[in-house]
Amino acid sequence: MSNNESNIPLTYKGRPLLRKDNIIYYGSMTDKYIAMLQILSTTKVNGLDVADKVSVQLQLTDPDISSRDRITKSTTKDGLYNAMDIASIWLDRALTSK
Repeated sequence: MSNNESNIPLTYKGRPLLRKDNIIYYGSMTDKYIAMLQILSTTKVNGLDVADKVSVQLQLTDPDISSRDRITKSTTKDGLYNAMDIASIWLDRALTSK
């Protein structure tokens, strides 16, 4: 991978993704909400670790609110695709509601 390619941010449905260890942040910190996905467990598939249990939280980005009070919704999903799907729906609804 060239240096140029590594600077391209990952996105899903037009929103940024940032991974730190087993946590994926979905959305922009400049928006009112982000989704946090935490990979709770993985399964080996053809020698690769694949997420099978993923915690999803819709969170407010306001730094003045305690981390516990920032969470507005949470669930656990089977597989990363299902987790990303619900995170995308929750984020869309939260950011488009008035």
